[in-house]
Amino acid sequence: MRYLTKSLFKKALECPTKLFYAGKPAYLDNSVGDDFMTALAEGGHLVGQLARLMNPGESLVDVQDHDAALARTREWLDRDEVTIHEAALAADGLFVRVDILRKRGAVIELVEVKAASWRPDKGIRNSGGTIAAAFLPHLRDIAFQRHVAGLAYPGLAFTCSLMLVDTTRYASVDGLNQRVARSTLGQTAHDTLPPGATAELLGDPVLTEVPVDAEVAVILNGQLPFGDGPWLPFGQAVREMTTARAQDLRLGPFPGSACQACEFKAAAPPDALSPSSGFHECWRAAFGWSDSDFSGGTVLDLWNFTRKQLCIDGRVLKLSQVTLPVLDFDGSPPGGGGLSRKHRQWYQCHGGWPGGGSFYLDKPALDRERSQWRYPLHLIDFETSAAPIPFVRGKRPYETTAFQFSHHVLHEDGRLVHQSQFLHAHPAQDPNLAFLRALRAALQDDQGSVFRWADHENTVLLQLRRQLLAQQPAPADDAAELIAFIDTLVVRSTKEVHAIGARAMVDLCKLAELFYFHPSTRGSSSLKRVLPAVMQSAPRLRELYAQPVYGSAAMPSLNFTQPVVWWQQRGGEVLDPYSLLPPVFAGMDRATQAAMEAKFPSSLQEGGAAMAAYALLQSDDLSPAHRRATEQALLRYCELDTLAMAMVLQAWFDEPNGH
Repeated sequence: MRYLTKSLFKKALECPTKLFYAGKPAYLDNSVGDDFMTALAEGGHLVGQLARLMNPGESLVDVQDHDAALARTREWLDRDEVTIHEAALAADGLFVRVDILRKRGAVIELVEVKAASWRPDKGIRNSGGTIAAAFLPHLRDIAFQRHVAGLAYPGLAFTCSLMLVDTTRYASVDGLNQRVARSTLGQTAHDTLPPGATAELLGDPVLTEVPVDAEVAVILNGQLPFGDGPWLPFGQAVREMTTARAQDLRLGPFPGSACQACEFKAAAPPDALSPSSGFHECWRAAFGWSDSDFSGGTVLDLWNFTRKQLCIDGRVLKLSQVTLPVLDFDGSPPGGGGLSRKHRQWYQCHGGWPGGGSFYLDKPALDRERSQWRYPLHLIDFETSAAPIPFVRGKRPYETTAFQFSHHVLHEDGRLVHQSQFLHAHPAQDPNLAFLRALRAALQDDQGSVFRWADHENTVLLQLRRQLLAQQPAPADDAAELIAFIDTLVVRSTKEVHAIGARAMVDLCKLAELFYFHPSTRGSSSLKRVLPAVMQSAPRLRELYAQPVYGSAAMPSLNFTQPVVWWQQRGGEVLDPYSLLPPVFAGMDRATQAAMEAKFPSSLQEGGAAMAAYALLQSDDLSPAHRRATEQALLRYCELDTLAMAMVLQAWFDEPNGH
């Protein structure tokens, strides 16, 4: 039976054509077999495990076969009262698994567990009474389950709830996350709970069950998006999806801006030996393209551009077709304020930056910035976690845990030293105070300028500042000193206050965005894009790092005890230094990590692997050898982050004329 399942219903809401590609081995599917996704989704799985512990039931439908699961669910539903986990329901070609199903006489309670954050004072709806966008996908999910349940058991009454992560609550026990965690990856969502995990050990609940009957009724009586056509009534849309799934029909294509994130999209048109790319098939069918039409890039590749759908509707499809009016840009050269977003977009499409050459660097502007810096220069990078289930008591869900930093020092005479580092990943211990004390110690010997890449470090320090102010019942003895230290480094900007610290961190990402453009970065100024660009274009980096100098006495490292050659070539191309490291997270290959970094927003791009590794290190039963290997991998990866910042500065400093 080719059922329309919950997951397929979700895909069809994104794009009905996905129903044709889903589950077919002939098509590339970036969402299948993704170890990094599994690691990042671990928090969501643990929320599900915790919900099961909070709602003990006699029955877990732990079989994968649809018919067997349905039979077992029917058997248990013959009882007057029962709580079933992963209950299976089916009707009219539809199939769902219900996270928690409670039968109480003639009433069935459907509970969908989500790792979404929720606050009682905010609720599910906006101030105007409409459903909040953040909860709409979850409500459509539970509405689909309610629809199937009503068809499967028409004689019963139903209620619907979402079980969400309440970010106003605090864990009252240490090791809550670990008590429901799995010790290894790769297991399915139907694994048994860890030995010894019982509801009595959970302390005060951090999950809240929120009734959503009214919102579900709005969705069931409303309309659903369906491709690029008019929205359809809920029942009609589901029937269209069900028919397409059952008969293996290809709906569409529906080309649009959402194609950018399609899981059935290859990086380039595949060859005869590679899995097919659904994206390329859709665009060929919609626009009559051949493989060569994709070669110069599409409007989907345009950096930070919000009008991609309008371009596609107007058949402006290729980067080469983008004109100045499309960008609402007059084509003027950069002014004193540096490159604007429109400059970067235009150069991505057509090149033509001032000065010509293979890239653009506004060296005079950078020199003006540099004149304000104080040596030695301190380059720092943080790794953090924000788990939905806290690791230690007194922490709220999704509260920041700062567990690692790396710190390079670049001296005025050009000497580069990996000066200090911090990693605290001991189970059931909050590292935040130790992190701040170690960072203060690392930066206290001079007043040299401090550098970050993007907003993460500033955001983290502000979050730690709020935690210090909220410490109950008694703050740390040095809380005031730590807050004063944070205030020297950060920019605070709220409705109540705007303050720039006396030693506020310099954002190298912002400088890259304003003063540097290389076509290989595709408009982006992320470190993972800028580093390979400068590696291939800066003679100084080749001179320095093509020799085994890093990790020697001339360029000391805390983790690379044997000198490393960072500038390497293969097939005529300069290798990305990150590709020379083993993966941070056991079981995650480099290609998988790169693919996932491309999918996640900037807040996760730099730290997704480290977050997953930190969660693994919280396991009490991790072998000493595995723990040491994971910690060493984390240290090397974070060290490369600050080394990469130094490399960018070295490349910029040495560039004589800017192009």
